[in-house]
Amino acid sequence: MNPLFQLSTRKYDEEIGVIRKAMAELEKKCDVKDGYKIGEPFSKAGWTFFNVQISTEMESVIEMSGMLEGALGYRIGEQLKNFLGHFLESHGSNVRIAKIDY
Repeated sequence: MNPLFQLSTRKYDEEIGVIRKAMAELEKKCDVKDGYKIGEPFSKAGWTFFNVQISTEMESVIEMSGMLEGALGYRIGEQLKNFLGHFLESHGSNVRIAKIDY
């Protein structure tokens, strides 16, 4: 099963470009093609939610390369969520990761 993250923001139009650019950079860093998919957005109570799914291959490269080193969490799913959150934040994003299926 591919890891699935639900991201939320109040400024979707501004954030989606930042997210795409950051994810493309992560994909390049991992040397993986088609490493992620961004789902269709939906709005609720002033927030816009959308899913980001990472491919199994990209997840494996992130785990094996040591990128998760320093990411907080007891389980790999928590570490991956925290890593992705910090990665996106370091590229100028203000999204919140609300949910992960791992």
